[in-house]
Amino acid sequence: MSNELEYDWNESKIIDDIEFSDEDAKLFQQLLNNKEEKAAAGSISSMEVGQILKGKIVELTPDFVVVDVGLKSEGLIPVNEFNDPNELQLGNDIEVLLDRAEGEDGQIVLSREKARRLRQWEFILEHCEEGSIVEGKVIRKVKGGLMVDIGMEAFLPGSQIDNKRIKNIDDYVDKTYDFKILKINIERKNIVVSRRELLEEERSSKKAELLENITEGETRKGLVKNITDFGVFLDLDGIDGLLHITDMTWKRIKHPSEMVHLNDELDVVILHIDKEKGRVALGLKQKESNPWEEIEERYPTGTKVKGKIVNLVPYGAFIEIEPGIEGLIHVSEMSWVKNVTDPSEVVTKGDELEAIVLSVQKSEGKISLGIKQTEKNPWENVDTKFPVGSTVKAEIRNLTNYGAFVELEPGIDGLIHISDLSWIKKVSHPSEVLKKGDTVEALILSVDQESKKITLGVKQLGNNPWESIEKTLPIGTVVKGVVTKITAFGAFTELENGIEGLIHVTELSDQAFGKVEDVVAVGDNVTAKVIKLDPEHKKISLSIKDYLVETNNENRDDIVVTKKEEEEEE
Repeated sequence: MSNELEYDWNESKIIDDIEFSDEDAKLFQQLLNNKEEKAAAGSISSMEVGQILKGKIVELTPDFVVVDVGLKSEGLIPVNEFNDPNELQLGNDIEVLLDRAEGEDGQIVLSREKARRLRQWEFILEHCEEGSIVEGKVIRKVKGGLMVDIGMEAFLPGSQIDNKRIKNIDDYVDKTYDFKILKINIERKNIVVSRRELLEEERSSKKAELLENITEGETRKGLVKNITDFGVFLDLDGIDGLLHITDMTWKRIKHPSEMVHLNDELDVVILHIDKEKGRVALGLKQKESNPWEEIEERYPTGTKVKGKIVNLVPYGAFIEIEPGIEGLIHVSEMSWVKNVTDPSEVVTKGDELEAIVLSVQKSEGKISLGIKQTEKNPWENVDTKFPVGSTVKAEIRNLTNYGAFVELEPGIDGLIHISDLSWIKKVSHPSEVLKKGDTVEALILSVDQESKKITLGVKQLGNNPWESIEKTLPIGTVVKGVVTKITAFGAFTELENGIEGLIHVTELSDQAFGKVEDVVAVGDNVTAKVIKLDPEHKKISLSIKDYLVETNNENRDDIVVTKKEEEEEE
């Protein structure tokens, strides 16, 4: 007979491998309801199956124990029903249960295990009830929890072992604790106990007592039990308190783990008590004097300070100028000449440098610093050095979609906008006209010292041909040009003076054709007549058709000369 137990964790029930028949169960119940002692000796007729008898061990074999209970025959009990090896001695008196009056071999059938369990069950029913506190020893680990000896075996679910996170459940085995009986199942004959409920009750009692006695401003010891992004929870021996990250130190920290670790013991100041909600706010930095007191007197605006870069953020760098005092150097205050977008372009964590105090906000715990202010501002008097209308030569430092940046002097850049590169060409990108590294001559168009902007122009060095276009190319003038671009609505043609004109599709020929490419192609030399001028919008309309009509088609073959024909003539 096996004495092993299997546990169904999901239901928190115990299923006993030692099966009891319906008849056995009735006999157990009768015995519990009527505890008058039955006759311990005599014939089997004076005994009842299910009765506990006193017997004596008269023989031991490797597999069985022979017990004399004073009946017509002796009974056999398997050795594995004896948990205590000290019981297995000849002459020992033991209690056994009369399992059957006669077995297959004619002998009575006895059970030591059933007798022990019945006595344990009787003890529990007589001395305990649900909610009772009992002492027990954890004897072994099982699926879903632990088994506890409280006079009989009881099940301790894993969730009821402790009120804190369990690292290793084996640490509880062979240790004695107090337990609270959660459930007694008479039908299944099992008991479920809890240690956690006792711990919570004890903690609640301590919490109530602590809330009555604790006062704001006093210092208490606490054990770090949890660390979060926003602070640390400490166990004040009965109540949890929150040490917020802003109350940990006068210095700036990213995470509480920079200062504390789990199970650290700290001396903290009680900042606030909410007895109604049972909350306590704690402070650590309050144990020290506030370094921000009289900060404005110590660091007035304009003061030069020395410090160490302790942190870099996307918008700037924090520099510690004394223990607990940090100032921010914003990216906009790092350079007079560079458009700094990343502080690591200028400074590195750990650098020691000088800075100028720009402002102090004591109530917010902020100091604004600048390092560019330690150097001379190259933009001072820039309008005097580069007056509007003056001509300069400068190196092209960078090309963008909208223009070219040139360096006028170290720290002073100017922009030649794409619209100021040419009077006559439609420039799509500065690289069509300029190259990085080239030296270009340009005219200063405007200077904005406050915004640190200087604009220049290249086309302004020459005359604007559009101002006199009506005189130089009046309507009716016959011009020659080269086709530079073909579109569905016509062909763009560059004239000899560099100005571009459009031959509309309706002005390409006096004869029918399918598409523009049937008449002209890029690179062809054409002769046309000026038919419209729009100086304001810089547009010239040309016509091959009008020129053909005017010349009576006499020079049709010379009006459009393909690139290939031109090369053959050469």
